[in-house]
Amino acid sequence: MLTYITKGTCSRQILFNVTEDDKVVDVKFIGGCSGNLQGIAKLVQGRPVDEVISLLSGIKCRSNTSCPDQLATALTEYKAKKAE
Repeated sequence: MLTYITKGTCSRQILFNVTEDDKVVDVKFIGGCSGNLQGIAKLVQGRPVDEVISLLSGIKCRSNTSCPDQLATALTEYKAKKAE
């Protein structure tokens, strides 16, 4: 399970896994709006990392970011670390 500490959102952390074939699974937000974040987690389940980044990147709420945008950021950082 990977952990991302969010910045500028009500949620404090995002926990997630990525499968060997780069699919997002097991997303869980810590803190934030429970119902909305459970919905986001279900909607991204099993989708390719790049697709989730494309769909969620740039969504704004507070502080010029949002929980979905932070998930996209977490996945972008995951990809960068994986490429190293």
